[in-house]
Amino acid sequence: MANPVATLWRIPETRQKIVFTLVCLLVYRVGAHITAPWINVPALRAYAGQLQGTAFGIYDMFVGGGLSRATVFALGIMPYISASIMFQLLAAVVPSIEKMQKEGEDGRKKLTQYTRYATLVLALFQAYGFARFIETQVPAAVTHPGIPFQLVMMLTLVTGAMFIMWLGEQITERGIGNGMSLLIFFGIVEALPSALYETGRLVYLGQVGVFSILVLVVMMLLTIAGTVAVTMAARKIPVQIPQKVMGRGRIRQGQKSFIPLRINMAGVMPIIFAQSIMILPATAAQFTNTGWLRTFSQWFAINSVPYFIAFTVLIVFFTYFYTAIIYNPVDIAENLKKQGAFVPGVKPGARTAEYIDRVMSRISLPGALFLAAIALVPSALLETMGIQGLNRVLGGTGLLITVGVALDTVQQMQQHLLLRRYDGFMKKGRIKFRGRQQRYI
Repeated sequence: MANPVATLWRIPETRQKIVFTLVCLLVYRVGAHITAPWINVPALRAYAGQLQGTAFGIYDMFVGGGLSRATVFALGIMPYISASIMFQLLAAVVPSIEKMQKEGEDGRKKLTQYTRYATLVLALFQAYGFARFIETQVPAAVTHPGIPFQLVMMLTLVTGAMFIMWLGEQITERGIGNGMSLLIFFGIVEALPSALYETGRLVYLGQVGVFSILVLVVMMLLTIAGTVAVTMAARKIPVQIPQKVMGRGRIRQGQKSFIPLRINMAGVMPIIFAQSIMILPATAAQFTNTGWLRTFSQWFAINSVPYFIAFTVLIVFFTYFYTAIIYNPVDIAENLKKQGAFVPGVKPGARTAEYIDRVMSRISLPGALFLAAIALVPSALLETMGIQGLNRVLGGTGLLITVGVALDTVQQMQQHLLLRRYDGFMKKGRIKFRGRQQRYI
């Protein structure tokens, strides 16, 4: 059997896509190490170490540490991601946005353009907030404070954010994989070498035992395997497409298909939403001297029992909430009805929508509990062993993002191979059907 990786490299089109993607990612990582003007990086990084577990630390993880170094790409792709999520949520309450989502290619182009405008506005606010933050909270980190510094910082960070947005779009259109996801992926994975070096140093100094490392490796392998399994797992609802006369003697044969409902339909978003709420008390307590707020934040300290309970409840809530926002059973039922298709044993129309909604509600609960376990167990294990450096990569949010992006990129490469009649990456795992191939609705 030919090596699929070597086969990808031999195909001229895929080779160009891979090279283009790697060059764009290299540009992104180079820019993530160029410091903005008038910044004292050592002073800023010393202060940033005190903000782990706050909104600053979470944001810094997604941008590959650019925020703690005040680089030209400090805002990363997060303004664009925030704008995209904002429009996804608004589509559920604003009819005009929902209409654009259903208008096909034209509607998608309009929505993309509005997302770009929103990205620019969010980047302006975030850049100004960051400039004021380091100017007031970390005076030693700014060599020339004042209005000129704020204007230069805003211009630098906004330009960097818009360039990253353009870079991600170019990867999506001309490279392999989703550009925005790959930028976040490499921003997280970039911390792995330094985290492994720090872990090796702790083992060398005797602060972490070899047996603990072996336990950690086994647990992480099991966690990654479980993450892959649950990410790809789906409940398949059978669909029957009846025979239909198309005209001029042409007959469309009856077909059997299915609707795949993923167990983890919401992806990593419930963890991000829940984490954003859980870090609010710690973030507010960091910058205020209010006694009750500090007490409240200590009560919900990371890895405490109240923190575990509240975090789990929030993840379950946001799993159902976000799934309901992005997945509409009524639209699926209407599309099936227009095609003349039906779920065996279920009446078309409203009954089909109710059936799909009921199935989706049932499979969302184990998916939500899995997300809570992934978000809490690895972080608690690393904290117990005293290996906090790996938490950024192997913690719940980072692990789900890296595994999800890696699977999506591999699937796109698989499609390039199959379209050119090559064997895919998982030849032994391919399911073969007799007769007519099944297809997805």
